[in-house]
Amino acid sequence: MKQHEIKDISLAPSGRRKIEWVKNNMPLLRRIQEEFAESKPFNGVKVSLSIHLEAKTAYLCEVLAAGGADMAVTGSNVLSTQDDVAAALVESGMKVYAVHGASDEEYVRHIEMALSHKPNIIIDDGGDLVGMIHGKRPDLGEEAWGGCEETTTGVIRLKAMEREGILKFPMAAVNDARCKYLFDNRYGTGQSVWDSIMRNTNLIVAAKTVVVVGYGWCGKGIAMRAAALGAHVVVAEVDPIKAIEARMDGHSVMKMDQAAGLGDIFISATGCKHTITVGHMLDMKDGAILCNAGHFNVEVDMAGIEEAAVEKKEARANITGYKLKNGKWVNIIAEGRLVNIAAADGHPAEIMDMSFAVQALSAVYVMNNYKNMGNKVVDVSEEIDDMVSRRKLASWGIEIDELTAEQKQYLNSWRV
Repeated sequence: MKQHEIKDISLAPSGRRKIEWVKNNMPLLRRIQEEFAESKPFNGVKVSLSIHLEAKTAYLCEVLAAGGADMAVTGSNVLSTQDDVAAALVESGMKVYAVHGASDEEYVRHIEMALSHKPNIIIDDGGDLVGMIHGKRPDLGEEAWGGCEETTTGVIRLKAMEREGILKFPMAAVNDARCKYLFDNRYGTGQSVWDSIMRNTNLIVAAKTVVVVGYGWCGKGIAMRAAALGAHVVVAEVDPIKAIEARMDGHSVMKMDQAAGLGDIFISATGCKHTITVGHMLDMKDGAILCNAGHFNVEVDMAGIEEAAVEKKEARANITGYKLKNGKWVNIIAEGRLVNIAAADGHPAEIMDMSFAVQALSAVYVMNNYKNMGNKVVDVSEEIDDMVSRRKLASWGIEIDELTAEQKQYLNSWRV
């Protein structure tokens, strides 16, 4: 098997600088790296990882390698790979298969190459590694004990496999850990989506109408930051409870058909397909800006707009303009791919410090317990969530109260 397939190894010094920067801002992972270097929990263990291949992910890889893991690494989006970071990981001795801007065929080949490592532990973001094992290449999962899934879309795919009774090994739903979704999905997505939109458009957010499709934890974060930047926020939802929550949070709530003609900026964050259709685009203002904050590039109907557009142009770096038959233009950021990482640097380092701390500790948990976990999607243990949260507070110099014995007894008794 080839040891790597990257763009250019000479880019490694630039990637190393990026990794060192995030390392200095990820105190939880630094501590875990020190512990792993001493205990070597992954000695003799092969790990295949597919997460957006940028500096924070690279540091997670180095933390796992410090614990003895034999790493094979690829990306989880053709536009999110940073070639200099990939080169830095190769220089550090890892097997890396990822190139920014790879074709769909190359992307699939890189997934396959990472799995040709015959991993014991799989760390996935969106389910592409596990999906290949359960579809095209079941032979590549013969040595797999289990793994971890980073994001909402991947957990949805895994639970579908579990329901069908075809999941071959246990997978920890890292996305569903409180130290992940409460902070990564809300605060990380909320900040990084707007970082990407603002740096790529160079337009003001204040006084604009922003339509957020989906009011899960990612949608909540995006809407919260939009409102803080001075936008009027409209939420489109299918879940009545989430719709009530959006209204009580101060946002307008309506059907997407109604919102289409009102918005200046549209952001989909649902994990579902075709939430923004060509029909919606035909009703939009001339010059409307669209983007996707979900894992796969199916939320904005890209195939539909490619077919329906009468003209297409590069409006700006990372922005494609499409002229519709009614003469109006819509502008789509990052080809409808995950906007915060395909056209920017993704979540802040401090946020990913928590998410990747959960990821690293969950990988150890799966390795030690897979024989008793069953072939199903499992929750991250409360002990891991509690450890990560307490270490995060400690990194800020914050102490909190503890329940007294009397209080614990009171809370566990029906007697007043």
